[in-house]
Amino acid sequence: MLFAPIGRFITLCARHAWLVVALFCVLSGACVYAGMTQLGVTTDTSKMLSPRLAWKQRSDEMARLFPQKENLLVAVVEADLPEEGQETARQLAEKLAADHQHFSFANRPDASPYLERNGLMFLEPKPLAGILNDTIAAQPFLSALAQDPSARGLFGALSLIAQGVKQGEANLAGFQAPLTGFANTLEKAADGQASPMSWQRLLGGQLSDLAGRYQFVITQPVLDYGSFQPGGAATDAMLGVIKDLEFVRTGHAKVHLTGQVQLDDEEFATVAEGMVAGLVGSLLLVTLWLTLAVRSWRVVLPIVVTLVVGLLLTTGFAAVAVGTLNLISVAFAILFVGIAVDFAIQFSVRFRAQSPEATGKEGMYEALRMTGEETGHQILVAALATSAGFLAFTPTAFLGVAQLGLIAGIGMLVAFVCTTTLLPALLCICRPPLNCPSMGYAWMKPVDAQIRHHRKWLLAFFGVVAVIGLALVPSLQFDGDPLHTKNPNSEGMRALSLLIDNPQTSPYSAELLVKSLADAQKEADRLDELPDVHDVMWLGSYVPTQQPEKLALIQDAASMLLPTLIVPNPKPAPDAAALRASAASTAAALAEVLDKLPANDPLRRIQAALARLSTASDERVLAANTALVRFLPPELAQLRTMLQAGPVSIHDVPPSIADDYLLPDGRALVEVHPKGVMSSSGALRKFVGSLQKIEPDMAGTAVDIVESARSIVRAFEQAAGAAVVMIAIILIIALRRVKDMALVLAPLLLSALMTVILVVLLPETLNFANIIALPLLLGVGVSFNIYFVMNWRDGVKSPLASPTARAVLFSALTTGTAFGSLALSHHPGTASMGRLLLLSLACTLLGTLVFVPALLPKRAEDDV
Repeated sequence: MLFAPIGRFITLCARHAWLVVALFCVLSGACVYAGMTQLGVTTDTSKMLSPRLAWKQRSDEMARLFPQKENLLVAVVEADLPEEGQETARQLAEKLAADHQHFSFANRPDASPYLERNGLMFLEPKPLAGILNDTIAAQPFLSALAQDPSARGLFGALSLIAQGVKQGEANLAGFQAPLTGFANTLEKAADGQASPMSWQRLLGGQLSDLAGRYQFVITQPVLDYGSFQPGGAATDAMLGVIKDLEFVRTGHAKVHLTGQVQLDDEEFATVAEGMVAGLVGSLLLVTLWLTLAVRSWRVVLPIVVTLVVGLLLTTGFAAVAVGTLNLISVAFAILFVGIAVDFAIQFSVRFRAQSPEATGKEGMYEALRMTGEETGHQILVAALATSAGFLAFTPTAFLGVAQLGLIAGIGMLVAFVCTTTLLPALLCICRPPLNCPSMGYAWMKPVDAQIRHHRKWLLAFFGVVAVIGLALVPSLQFDGDPLHTKNPNSEGMRALSLLIDNPQTSPYSAELLVKSLADAQKEADRLDELPDVHDVMWLGSYVPTQQPEKLALIQDAASMLLPTLIVPNPKPAPDAAALRASAASTAAALAEVLDKLPANDPLRRIQAALARLSTASDERVLAANTALVRFLPPELAQLRTMLQAGPVSIHDVPPSIADDYLLPDGRALVEVHPKGVMSSSGALRKFVGSLQKIEPDMAGTAVDIVESARSIVRAFEQAAGAAVVMIAIILIIALRRVKDMALVLAPLLLSALMTVILVVLLPETLNFANIIALPLLLGVGVSFNIYFVMNWRDGVKSPLASPTARAVLFSALTTGTAFGSLALSHHPGTASMGRLLLLSLACTLLGTLVFVPALLPKRAEDDV
């Protein structure tokens, strides 16, 4: 066996302690250099899964064919008035488009001249007729404004209304809402609190709501994947522009940032922040647990130094073997500390419990040899089994965890080497006191006896627990939506929450690439019939239907409206005196008809406000003019443009829109939006499933989420199976008995099933972040069980009273501290990982400290 060789090797390292320390210093320095020069971090989440997967190939192909849809940073503009939102978005887009250092492009998807000109054409005939009739009824009012687009012209138009009321020819029933809005603005202006008036709402009515509440600026930032936040520079540049925008400064508009770039940057920043805080906090608590475990700084210091050196060596390996860490493998540092500390504690606790016959240095060497012979082979088997559990993930399609498995697997071997070479050398240098029998828990012997006495009842109880766990396995849910693991209070997620209820702006959609536009139309018609589909967009969706009927309505209205709206030479802007005179004249005209108006008619309020304005200062009158008509000229221009709409075909759709749906080779894109809110994985799976029954080759974000979840679950199933087989092989080689192998694996299986019960009952949904608790459960559980089973083979009678139990308990505390601190993170994914790790660790500890002692068969020496 390896007992004696490991003991002699440890003694050799202790006798040449300073040489060993010097050697590790050189190796650590080399690894630090390799880490600084060769190790990088990528936040490109598209590389987390294997490109060999069929759905991933389709997704990557879509990204290659339509690069303008990838890696977007989106500004969502929310304003008090539609015009303020449009003006804010226009200014932002213009400034960002000129910044070629940070942005590849910046545009407003709703500001296409094609869409503006044909805006009326996308209405159904009945609401279109209603809007045009209302506009025709307001022709005298609009004509006066077109000739004089100022407050003077507006007041003059109100005089015409007064004249109509006087003659009994004015029917104001349909204009109460616009007049009320005008009265509100005019009263504020007369009181010196002028604020812009929305002509879209006054004149457009329901048409003003068609564009939605928000304006968008779509940008594609220049990314630096070597940075922790690839879009950070572009985001900072955008924020610098936003804060100087007029309506943002006045508080009338807000700009929210979202999009994949913003979400990914926030994700990594939040996760990294949680990891740094968790690592610092856990190191402090780990030091405390180590002190309580070994009761001497002369042992704590060697353990901490050994951990740091082992971490540096593992980092050096990662730099050479991997080169670039991903968002999952970057967590190897916390993982290494959490598991590798177990080896050091096991060695150190048993070392302090030794009672060598010799004294001085020879006594130290003898104690180290005895510890090596007693525990070295156990740590070796634990390290090999743990390493195998991690390495089993390297061949899977989940490249994020595959990389983590490779680094952690080799890291466990590094930890074993450090524990059996550097740690003994440092212990020899620090010379802690020995002969500490109190390292065990003598008071636990009665508990050992009770467990052995009631072992049949305990085994029956755990058997029932295992059956319940097996029955609940199908109830496990895996949430594949990465949005559910993000911080809902982050800027990007708050902005996304504003859009998620609208199918047109929801992040969940599916895409299909077909051979031609004719095929696109067929697929759109077919997919649109599915009950889970809200709408289907293709290039033809941008061509209005029922054009002859709609154009006839528009042209009839244009024949009456355009002659009065097209004014070659409108009146010049008035001065303050002209405005006061106009206000006074209109106030007088309205005063003559007040007796004919209802008590609550807004014209009464307008007359009173005009009377006050007619005596106001120049500054107040000019401010009122700006507030009242600032957005009038663009609104009149837009109305003139829409009234000149003509027939269009699919060939008239501009490239700015067509390029998102049509490739140069004729292939066309079909985009499907789901019905309802995709707030649960079940709803998303149902939507994608219904599409895949018709078209198995669907792509898009919704498909990516569902398929990536399936791929990850499949990868973990394969890895778990391979890990158990590899661990079993190592155990059968090391223990040479199938029964002993089963004694190690049975508690491992029980711990997993108990974890299943807790996950279902709490409940705790599995996701991308916390599913890595599986390899950690394997690693920790195998180590703990191996120590107890091998102690039993070596004749230990009271496992819970032995130093091994103390080492296991404090190993669990240090491991729980290293991982469990993540549960306090504000990041939902990180917090869920911490919670699941704590649950699995608690189940593992229960299985090791209660189930294993009850499971161990009775021996002849137990009766002695």
